[in-house]
Amino acid sequence: MKLITFNTGQTLAAGYIDGGEAVICAEGETGRRAVLNLISGGKSAVAEWASSGGRRVPLAEIRLLAPVPEPLRDIFCVGKNYYAHAAEFHSSGFDSSAKEAVPSHPVIFTKATTSVCAPGDVVQASLDHTDSTDYEGELGVVIGKRCFQVSREEALDHVFGYVAVNDVTSRILQKNHNQWVIGKGIDTFCPMGPWIATADEIGDARALELVTQINGEERQRAKVADLIFDIPTLIETMTRTMTLLPGDIIATGTPVGVGIGFDPPKYLKAGDTMRVTITGLGTLENTIG
Repeated sequence: MKLITFNTGQTLAAGYIDGGEAVICAEGETGRRAVLNLISGGKSAVAEWASSGGRRVPLAEIRLLAPVPEPLRDIFCVGKNYYAHAAEFHSSGFDSSAKEAVPSHPVIFTKATTSVCAPGDVVQASLDHTDSTDYEGELGVVIGKRCFQVSREEALDHVFGYVAVNDVTSRILQKNHNQWVIGKGIDTFCPMGPWIATADEIGDARALELVTQINGEERQRAKVADLIFDIPTLIETMTRTMTLLPGDIIATGTPVGVGIGFDPPKYLKAGDTMRVTITGLGTLENTIG
């Protein structure tokens, strides 16, 4: 099932995609947290939505929001999690995180909930006074069950679904502050969507392919199977000492091809268009303002 949050006319709603239509399962202000509540409700809640027979609206008549417009907590993110990107970032001169190019353990940081924005929204690079805004197409993993000290073998049982994420970053702020929260947590710097696909619809996430285009030029292409630390390892590592909650989102890292990998760097400019496409998860498109 493809879960969405959207505006239809002046009304906020949530539901799922069925062919060329949106099926409305929650409407009004309850729609803002409806997908988040559904995730907490698990398979029974999904089954209830599937059998609800709600009002249908053509997709052409709605405006999609981020599937979870107001996440429960900050987005958990993984740095340097594809081999070629780890090398590209380490050699760029912007990596203040470690001396090693390829990390021996997952590098985890967060993006503020207020950085989340919708497909089609303008990403406000004007908030980055250093003019060093960069893109990072990523696969997001949506946690479906409260989990603590979960093994690799059990990890995927705790995954609700998947979503496309763009981990937009101010490179100079990321470097200057010797950590990544400020450079990555800027308002609108976490486009997400267009939908969350449930895990059963996606199947083996390792087979998914991610492609990022800037103004129609392909910059990134990779298979999720190429992750240094795969999804079960990330969940096992994080839950070894902390609890993940239903609705938590893990952005699993970006592949080679980001703007700072070029000489000179290709930073984003006002009017640029970013497109992140992932198999089964649609295309997340945003412009730079």
